Amino acid sequence: MGDDWQRRVDAVWDAASELGEREVIARIDALAAELPDDDPRGPFEAAGARDSAGLEEEAEPRYRRSLELGLSGRARVEAHIQLASTVRNLGRPAESLALLDEVAADAGDLADAVAAFRALALVSTGAADAAASVALVALAPHLTQYRRAVDAYARELVVPPDEVPRTGT
Repeated sequence: MGDDWQRRVDAVWDAASELGEREVIARIDALAAELPDDDPRGPFEAAGARDSAGLEEEAEPRYRRSLELGLSGRARVEAHIQLASTVRNLGRPAESLALLDEVAADAGDLADAVAAFRALALVSTGAADAAASVALVALAPHLTQYRRAVDAYARELVVPPDEVPRTGT
């Protein structure tokens, strides 16, 4: 059921814009119901369907359940990112940052996504300079020119002004 089930889930997500929010939830819930109660993929996908529809309060416990059930690998990182976004939208940006911290070391190809959601959470805490720093540090490696300068300036944004090393006169 694994590969076929995931293909059917992916097909729902691929058609999401045509299906509409309610139909996506209904189809994902039907697919989740095919799995055993202790399979973390079901609540993870059900959470994502609700999150996508702007139903954060319904998504949050489903994300938490998927993690409690042992969601692993890339899906675990995705769940942390999505839950972090959800709790930020629910007015808990500090909790969002903590969730992102839990997977930062394991983020792999999702490292930039972790940085993006960290920047959003930092803005929500009122730390716009830190948010800009996180976003620019993540962006710097993708630049074809000025990579080192952008990285250095971005890191200076979060250093207290009296501690910024002076260059030149």
